[in-house]
Amino acid sequence: MLSRAQVEEVFGRFRQRAPGEPPGPTVKEDADHFRALVSCLLSAQSRDENTARARDALFSLADTPDGILALSDASVAAAIKPAGLYNIKTKRVKALCQALLDRHGGVVPQDRATLMKLPGIGRKCADIMLLFSFGEPAIAVDTHVFRVCNRIGLARGKTEAQTAEALDARAPGLTKHTAHIRNLHYSK
Repeated sequence: MLSRAQVEEVFGRFRQRAPGEPPGPTVKEDADHFRALVSCLLSAQSRDENTARARDALFSLADTPDGILALSDASVAAAIKPAGLYNIKTKRVKALCQALLDRHGGVVPQDRATLMKLPGIGRKCADIMLLFSFGEPAIAVDTHVFRVCNRIGLARGKTEAQTAEALDARAPGLTKHTAHIRNLHYSK
């Protein structure tokens, strides 16, 4: 495991590699929180360009929880097919819409624990929402961040969620480093 000084150096390198703020909205960032959440759900095991095609096709049909629930499963599946796993994702998108309406009046919650109670939303998606949609300090741990953090000893965990928890605890001044971590997602 890296020492505190080594952790500071790693984050210092992040700042040098990716200073400032990321560009405007992307697949991972949408001005509308609901659209961003659905996009995040669709992005699982999908390339960004395929997620964007699926997102655009779905939201051309409906862009509210009520609107999506009014669509047939076949219509949703056909729209999101470019993102892959469209039958499973259709069920998850519809369950997410129903949960948002039933539990939150159609409003996307703004805290990790509540986001993670929504169907199809795990730690990574919750952290992406916190960071990109709500501007809250969070580090979304994907496969790449998981591997690098464990390999260099920045944060250890057997799963991405465990690594995310360890990284949260070790990240010095998480709020001041958030923009740098954010930028690293754009430099892939």
